[in-house]
Formats: sequence, C-alpha cells, structure tokens
Amino acid sequence: MQVISSAKELRQHLASAAQGISLAFVPTMGNLHAGHISLVEQAKQQAQFVVVSIFVNPLQFGANEDLSSYPRTLDEDIAKLRLAGVDVVFTPTESEIYPVLQTVTIELPEIANTLCGAIRPGHFRGVATVVLKLFNLVFFGHAPRKIALFGKKDFQQLFIIRQLAQQLNIPIEILAGETMRETDGLAMSSRNAYLKPAQRQEAQRLYRALQQVVQAVQTGRTDFATIETQTGQYLTQLGWIVDYISLRSAASLAPATADDQQLIVLGAARQGRTRLIDNIEFGK
Repeated sequence: MQVISSAKELRQHLASAAQGISLAFVPTMGNLHAGHISLVEQAKQQAQFVVVSIFVNPLQFGANEDLSSYPRTLDEDIAKLRLAGVDVVFTPTESEIYPVLQTVTIELPEIANTLCGAIRPGHFRGVATVVLKLFNLVFFGHAPRKIALFGKKDFQQLFIIRQLAQQLNIPIEILAGETMRETDGLAMSSRNAYLKPAQRQEAQRLYRALQQVVQAVQTGRTDFATIETQTGQYLTQLGWIVDYISLRSAASLAPATADDQQLIVLGAARQGRTRLIDNIEFGK
C-alpha cells in the first residue's frame, strides 16, 4: 500500500500502477470505522485498484462547527486501510487541495439548501467542491471502469453527488454503501466519539423514532406533516434538539406525497453538542 500526500505524486503513481484497469475511490475525512471499511470492501469487489482519501475538508464546515476538534486518527486509519488491502491512501494537506486564496466552488441546485443544507449553509457546496477536486485527481486516466463509493447514512450528500456526476457529465459510477449500525441501531459515525455515556445510551432513540415513522406510514397514514411534527416533539420532550424529521421521495428528495411509493424518512438531531443524522428508505 502506498501513502501519498501530493497531487503530483498521486497522478504519477496512478499513471503507472492503475492504467487500463478498473479503479474505485472512497473519499473520507478519516477517523475510520466499520462503515468506512465496508465501503472499501465493496470497492474491492467492484474494481481491481482501490484508492482511499483522508482529508478533513474545511470548506464544508461552518464558522461555529467542529473543524478544529474533528477527530484525526491518521496512523490508526492507515493501519486499518493497510489491513483492508487498499492500494493507495491519499492524505493531502489543505494547501494541496486549496492552493490559492480564492477557491472556485460549485453552485448547487436548491435541494442542497434544504434539510442539512438549511441547518448548515454552504455545507454541500463545500462537499461538492472537494469531491469534484478529488475526482479530477484520482480519475484523470483511462480506466475502463471508474467507481466512487459513498455511504447511505449521508443520504442527501449521496443524492447531491449523484446529481453532480450526472449533470456535469462526469463518467464515474456513483455506488452507495448501506448504513452500518452499532448493535443497538445507532448509525456509525466519526462524531459518535463526542457522545458522553448517557448521551450514547440515548442516541439509539433517533433510529427508533424513524422506525416509528415508517410504521405509521406503512399502516396507511398520509398526514405526513403531522407525523413529522409528532416525532420531532417526542424527541424534543426527551431532551433532544431536533433539526428536522422529514418524509421525502427517495427518488427526488422532494417532500413526500400520498402518491409516492418509495419513500425515505430523514432525521437530524443533537444530543448535547453532537449532531446525529440518520435515515430509513422504505416502500409503502
């Protein structure tokens, strides 16, 4: 396994080691858990050569968010990726990704300003910008198949990246990995490490609340706004700070209607200062 920090060296290495074979890419911000490793395993099943990036992207953090305290565990991450059989780990510095003061960014459709985008203005612009930069660095060659993998836990991010690839005619397949969960149902996340013991015990309740939403809809209820409000109130009464509980079309992320057959319920809420997100896709 090669650990590479410069864009120039990355391109040189891929030009010699990965030309003419299928290439899969898993972008991460590090502090890797089993969910990340499951994406790597999926990548290895799909392609002959696997690249993983580790880069905490400042462009997707707001002014009062956790950029400075975001967990950084590079040595442990590299050891996990070596064990997983990754071919290249790309670990660029901020100046390597953003070498000039005035960064060109991506302008996204209105869907990026809803849900998490409404709570974190500019977040998805930062995500899309760094993902496009990384795509250009990793996929510059002539691989017969080019694949990038993202987890379903960040479903809105996955949706936006798919739109980015489609609308900018980027010849890369965007594949999704299933959400990996702890034994009590909590979606795995690097930010779970922030939770204090009592908060960690309570954290599973977000997934349970979303399951209750699914059950309500599958029994035939179509008063979606009421279900969303009731679920948010339930969590609020238990001490959560709720950003949103939202029923959407799984295909378009538009607010769900009674005619939609494939739905997704998404939730974002805080335990103390730790913001948790989760979702469940389901059919009526």
